[in-house]
Amino acid sequence: MPVVVVESPAKAKTINKYLGDDYTVLASFGHVRDLPPKDGSVDTDADFAMKWEVAADSRKHVKAIKDALANDPNLILATDPDREGEAISWHLREALEPVLKKGAQVSRVTFNAITKAAVTEAMANPREIDQPLVDAYLARRALDYLVGFNLSPVLWRKLPGAKSAGRVQSVALRVIVDREMEIEAFRAREYWSVHAVLATPRGQEYRAQLVSYAGKKLERYDLANEEAARLAVSAVESRDLAVTSVASKPASRNPWPPFMTSTLQQEASRKLGLGARACMSAAQRLYEAGYITYMRTDGIDMAPEAVMAARDAIKARFGADYVPKSPRMYKNKAKNAQEAHECIRPTDMMLSPDRLNVEPEQRKLYELIWKRTLASQMEAARMERTTVEIGSADGQVGLRATGQVMLFDGFLRVYDQGTDDDEGEDSARLPAIEQGEPADKRGVTPEQHFTQPPPRYTEATLVKRMEELGIGRPSTYASIVTTIQDREYVRKDKNRLIPEDKGRLVTAFLVKYFPRYVSYDFTADLEGELDDISSGSREYREVLRRFWRDFAAALADTSELRISEVLTAIDEALAPHLYPARADGGDPRECPLCGAGRLNLKTARAGGAFIGCSNYPECRYTRPLSGPEGEAIGDTVLGLDAQGLEISLKNGRFGPYVQRGEATTDAPKPPRASIPKGWDPAAMDLEKALMLLDLPREIGPHPEDGVPVEAGIGRYGPYVKHGPKYANLPEVGEVFTIGMNRAVEVLASKSQRGRAAPAAPLAELGEHPEGGAVQVLNGRFGPYVKWGKVNATLPRDLPPEAVTMERALELIAAKQAKGGKPARKAAAKPAAAKKAPAKKAATKEAGAKAAKKPAAKKTAARKPTAKDAPAEG
Repeated sequence: MPVVVVESPAKAKTINKYLGDDYTVLASFGHVRDLPPKDGSVDTDADFAMKWEVAADSRKHVKAIKDALANDPNLILATDPDREGEAISWHLREALEPVLKKGAQVSRVTFNAITKAAVTEAMANPREIDQPLVDAYLARRALDYLVGFNLSPVLWRKLPGAKSAGRVQSVALRVIVDREMEIEAFRAREYWSVHAVLATPRGQEYRAQLVSYAGKKLERYDLANEEAARLAVSAVESRDLAVTSVASKPASRNPWPPFMTSTLQQEASRKLGLGARACMSAAQRLYEAGYITYMRTDGIDMAPEAVMAARDAIKARFGADYVPKSPRMYKNKAKNAQEAHECIRPTDMMLSPDRLNVEPEQRKLYELIWKRTLASQMEAARMERTTVEIGSADGQVGLRATGQVMLFDGFLRVYDQGTDDDEGEDSARLPAIEQGEPADKRGVTPEQHFTQPPPRYTEATLVKRMEELGIGRPSTYASIVTTIQDREYVRKDKNRLIPEDKGRLVTAFLVKYFPRYVSYDFTADLEGELDDISSGSREYREVLRRFWRDFAAALADTSELRISEVLTAIDEALAPHLYPARADGGDPRECPLCGAGRLNLKTARAGGAFIGCSNYPECRYTRPLSGPEGEAIGDTVLGLDAQGLEISLKNGRFGPYVQRGEATTDAPKPPRASIPKGWDPAAMDLEKALMLLDLPREIGPHPEDGVPVEAGIGRYGPYVKHGPKYANLPEVGEVFTIGMNRAVEVLASKSQRGRAAPAAPLAELGEHPEGGAVQVLNGRFGPYVKWGKVNATLPRDLPPEAVTMERALELIAAKQAKGGKPARKAAAKPAAAKKAPAKKAATKEAGAKAAKKPAAKKTAARKPTAKDAPAEG
């Protein structure tokens, strides 16, 4: 039997179902070889020869494939249809070369969807491994290695606290840092607008905005303050208004193209709240199960047969009016699309999301893909836009009302792309208004506005920006976004990406000493060269030689740099943002605490940096890089505790805190406690400081088991604790006052949280023929029929009140046929109980194995590792 190799067990299982017993289908579990994480894996002196090794956890998978080849020497490599998939096939061929018999046939097959038709077609048309695609992979891997394993050590030596740098990762980080600097440099500008509620002679109200004033068109900043706005309001109120014109014109909206990788990630983030990694993980499972086409693509075209299937599905579901006369064709706007495949689409257009037996997250993502695909082939939405001009007889004031009426919803019946912007007044409905009729004023009001800074990036908008710049490719977006967060260069807050101090410092260092390699244009041009390698129009070693010649010279230029020089250079580069101009015109670098020292950048022992006073240790003023500008908090002694130790108020890189005593050789880390959010550091006194330092506070023994109950402030705020159980408190102040009764109540409510009584059934249909009640319930994803552990979703056209027992039994049987769980019978309970100890023993054994693993040693200096080096994951 020929041996077919794919990446994952899930994919192997699906393909094996289509190929049957005539083939042996095995999984490689991803890449089987990689560059060893040590110096010399890419030999720049030997024309970039690469030393590969089979990963330890891949050896057993390679052995299984070798054993299978002993029975049949024919090898079919069926990995994913892109550069990375081609590389996996190449690695497999190289690793299996020693055991391939003379004359053995090694073939490569690809399919864009894991369906029986696609797999059968691919098996009938094998090809050779695409060497240009492999060369493109080799070039990328070598570049990522050369940057990671040469630039990262420079960062470690010259910039304490930095973790690593990468060819694309560092540029993505710069995009985020540059945006943050734009936000910090932004100065809001005030402006006003004037709105009026008007009415027709028939009493129907509508809203209009002042667009001309004093006979001139009103520009955005013409009403610069409240006084100007009030004068404009008076001008409108003092004049009679009439409708001067009513203009209606037809308009249409065309659908968006189907998804490619970047647009899928953006919409999944906006509509489903999924990060790039979670989105691609769910898409991978859908692809491996055969539900969607390949999910790493920059293509938006659709196979002709898929287009026709979509049109048939639209006609069947919505009617012929929603099918355009001719199929819609979409052109790719990506800078490079020669690696493009089809768009991301369902493999079966008739398969609606409610019929999928998958996890909720996957179902939601499939629904998004399904709707977008159908919408892309639907008729345009048609509407009528109306603009009404209202003015005074003397022409001194003019107002405008706009609105639209939907004439035909078209694709909007299925799908509307999300947006972060308000649609404004254009989307409002207007009453019937006739030219020449008076406009009765019901109210005229001014509204204050301020210009807004550019928004911080989300994972989705960062991917979109990288795509616009030509940085990265579909297979790399998720890993890049994940890497900069894992290395703590960026944090995510309310779905927005905010650079940490470490990220700012790394970016400033790279922009200062390696400007070319974090340049947007250079990175995009290099991506273009790598794409040329993919198409066979450029030789990959030539690209590596030219890159390494200049990059090695840039590395050499930093060899003599001292840390003090680096800090001074970064301090100067970031000065406008670290030391913004003061309102009083004074020196922004003057220490606000002592008034004599100057503020400058300093490195923290634990990594990162902060702003400190040059008069240290006499003046101990500090603040974080991104901290409040005016906080003048240095060391303040609040008093002595009972043992005579000083209790001090200090300000660290994470904000103000109180400390008991000072650091000594015997006690390098004296007790500390952060000032809770909402507490004013300036109001801190000895009593409050001692209360914080004495936390956690013991309330007393729990009345049920005698185990102490404590109250404290932790990473997630104030809490009470009983043994291993924690429960949050609503207010920080309660930590110091809570008694046992209240603590027991809070702990008990935490235990009950999430265990609310189930909702009452919508209908009780009676007893199932095999025993057990059949009910109609309303769940998270809509109404469904329940019997034991079988939950069968109701079709959309079947209301819950119309479900009969006969129909319910049909739905339950269909669900079971798809692999739904059978209802648990009463007799099965004792057996399940007997198995419990075995499960517990297995868990205990697993825990023992985990405990035997040696702890990782922490060292001050280390060699580069594989985790640090790759730029794109």
